[in-house]
Parts: sequence; structure tokens; C-alpha cells
Amino acid sequence: MDNRAVRMTVQELGIGSETLLEGVMATIRQRISGRVLTPGAKLPSIRAFAKTMRVSKSTVVEAYERLVAEGVIRSKPGAGFFVAAPLAPLSLAEIGPRLDRAVDPLWVSRQALETGDNVLKPGCGWLPPSWMPEVAIRRALKSAAKLEASGLTDYGAPLGHRPLRQLLARRLGEHGVEAAPDQIILTESGTQAIDLLCRFLLEPGDTVVVDDPCYFNFHALLRAHRAEVVSVPYTPSGPDLEKFAEVVAAHRPRLYITNSAVHNPTGATLSPVVAHRLLKLAEQAGLTIVEDDIFADFEHAPAPRLAAFDGLDRVVEIGSFSKTLSASIRCGFIAAPRDWIEGLIDLKIATTFGGPSLAAELVFSMLKDGSYRKHMDVLRQRLARAMSETAARLGDIGIEPWIEPQAGMFLWCHLPEGIDAADVAQMALQQEIVLAPGNVFSHAGTANGFVRFNVSQCEDERLFKVLPLIMRQCGVARAG
Repeated sequence: MDNRAVRMTVQELGIGSETLLEGVMATIRQRISGRVLTPGAKLPSIRAFAKTMRVSKSTVVEAYERLVAEGVIRSKPGAGFFVAAPLAPLSLAEIGPRLDRAVDPLWVSRQALETGDNVLKPGCGWLPPSWMPEVAIRRALKSAAKLEASGLTDYGAPLGHRPLRQLLARRLGEHGVEAAPDQIILTESGTQAIDLLCRFLLEPGDTVVVDDPCYFNFHALLRAHRAEVVSVPYTPSGPDLEKFAEVVAAHRPRLYITNSAVHNPTGATLSPVVAHRLLKLAEQAGLTIVEDDIFADFEHAPAPRLAAFDGLDRVVEIGSFSKTLSASIRCGFIAAPRDWIEGLIDLKIATTFGGPSLAAELVFSMLKDGSYRKHMDVLRQRLARAMSETAARLGDIGIEPWIEPQAGMFLWCHLPEGIDAADVAQMALQQEIVLAPGNVFSHAGTANGFVRFNVSQCEDERLFKVLPLIMRQCGVARAG
């Protein structure tokens, strides 16, 4: 194990001199649970580890001896110390520095997913059930009940439901993305699409560029793939190109993952000029771009797509229907270069075997009968009203949007000066309100004064009564 394998010294863990021993032991356990150290791996020498951890050799000796007694490591006379414990379940919380749970992507997701209907969720990333096309979904379910037995019980084909892929190819063409049906592979969700691409394209330790801020589950997913993450500031027209060029030159990243049409969390839209320059930088650096386009159908008019300018050469397009149709009907897709498809199919079979056959039938049914189009026409109008009303109401209490988004459900907002979003989120949770504080989305940790609001989840009057009280308390506490 080299020095990179033990990045968190006891000082970085915030451990005082009286608990140095526990700190050393905790670091070893963390490396094991995070799979940096696997069964049989040799630990560093006592002298080397003491230097790395900035503690005395006697502290390391005692830590090793205690871990031997616990059965976590074992000693081989004359050879050193080796990992002996069975491989622990992967703990994402133990990979990298521990974060305050109020600004941890997995914490926010779990609060939004696990809390009951009585909890307000302006921090979540989906529409309320009442905004979804329930009647159309029930009609599609009735239609699916008439399928042949194989359609209800068999695995789906590896590429996925062909009629849906044909329809998706036409829909992508409306956004300027030329993809034949055999360049489209169905997945169980947009998240699974990114996961599959990460498995296909990344090795542990590869560097991935993300926007700052960006969708917080990108951080969690890349952490699970053991990627090194670097971030580039995002502007109202796309990534900061000067910073992007610096990051590419310094880190030689393998991937860049982004939203271009409706950016999450900012609601910004990529400009054509930035898109062209970004693609030139990617070409020069041999960089692959994953364009997450799950908010495409929220747009009133199509914005520039990197995949359209690039022609699916080094840009991969993904999408899903979880945000617009149903999060319970899991169906997403990848549009990729032709020579990637066979490898992606093999990997899909290895990890999930069949495709989302029944879900694909349901999505196809709603797309082809026109009910989805009618639903989206209404939804876009409803979101536009909610965007305007929510921005005005937040402004009345001193919370200002960063930009006025052209589409979508998100407002990226400044809190009043001196108020920390993590403090607000912690206090809001006590009042049964789940918020999404800014540093959840910021790899650099520079968005502590921001909160992302989902305007479709901001209709309850209680939110606008509680927020001013919380901000006042946070301001008083900080002043004190």
C-alpha cells in the first residue's frame, strides 16, 4: 500500500493526540471496508506508516497488535502484517473523506426516498404523484395485461424492445441527434445507463470531470466506481472553458459527465458557442462525454445537444422517463457509437441479464397513443407557472435565483449573505422539510450559500412560513 492509499491522516480526520491510536486503527479499517486493502494485501511497514500518519512508531505497533487481536489483520514473522478479515460489504461512506451528512448526496437521497407523504420535499428531484399521468399509466397497464405470456414472463432482448428503440431514434432526431435503432440500448433507468457506461469505460483511479455544481448522484456513482473526480465551474451558458482546458491539461481525464439541455441543479442551457469549443477541447484531449439528457422533454424548444454536434462520435447520449412519466416504470436508454454496442450488450447481460421488457411495453404504449405528448404539453405549462410563482415567493423572503431557467423544475438559489445552506437543511428536516443544500452538488465545496428548489414540490404554504424562521435562527446563531 503506497502513500496514496492512506490519504486521510489522523490530523485530517480531526483526531486529537489522545485518540491517535484509534485514528490509526480507524484508517486501516476504512481502507479495508473501502476495498483499497483486500484480503491478503500487505500493510505498510511500521516506520513508513508512522511517517505517513504523522504518529510515533509505537502508536502504529500498538494499533497493528490490536487489529491482529481483533482478527482484522495477521502477522507473519519476518514478513510484516497482512489483511486477514473477510472482505466487508462496500461502504460508500468510507470511500474518501467523511462528509457532514447534511451535505452528503446519499443522505439527501435517502431522506427524500424514505420519508412519508407528510414530509415536504422541495429538495427532491421528481414531480409529485398528482402531476404524473395516472390515467394513462393505468390504461397502459390494462393494455399490457393482454400481451402474450412471453411478454409478461420472459427476459427482454439484450438491446431491448425494438419498437420503442425505433420510436426513440425518431425522437432523438427531433433534437438533432442521429441514432439508428441498433445504436440504442435500453436500460432500467438513466442511473443504470450511467453505471453501465462507467463499467464499460472506466478503470479504478481514472479521472472524470463533472460540472460544479452538478447532479449529486454523479458524485455518489463515481465514488462507487472508484474514479478520481475533478470539477469545473458551471456558468449560465455551460462549463467555464478556460478552467475546463486547465483541468484537462492537468488531469488527463477519461470522461466528462454533464447535462446540456436543462442542467441539474442550475437550470442553465448550454450555448452553441460553448458546445463547439467544448467539443474541440474534448477531441484534442481524447475525452469521451456522457450527455445526460433525462430532462429533454421539459424543454419548450430544443436547446443545443453535444451529441447532435458530435454525431455520436465521442459523445454518448442517455435518457429515461423517470422524471416525466413514472419513477416506478424503470426504463432508460443509451445512444452510443455503433462499435460500442456489442461490448455494452455483453456488459449488460453480465450485470442485469435481460432488459426492461414489461416497462418498455408500458412506455411504448403511452408514447404511441399520444397520451404522453398531451401530458407533457400540460406539464410544461404547469411547470412554467410554478417556476414563476416559486421564484417570486422565494424572492419575497430574500432567496434569489441564480438565473431564470428556460425550462425544467429546478431553481438554483442564493441564500441571504452569511447563511449556510447545510444549517438551514438540518433545521428544516426537524420541521419535516427535506431541502437540497448547495454543497451536495459541489465537488469543490463552494456552494454553501445555495439551495436547489424543485418548484413542483413548493406549493405547500408551510414551506414559505418555515423558511424565514429558520434563516433568522441561522443568522442569529452565526452572529452569536
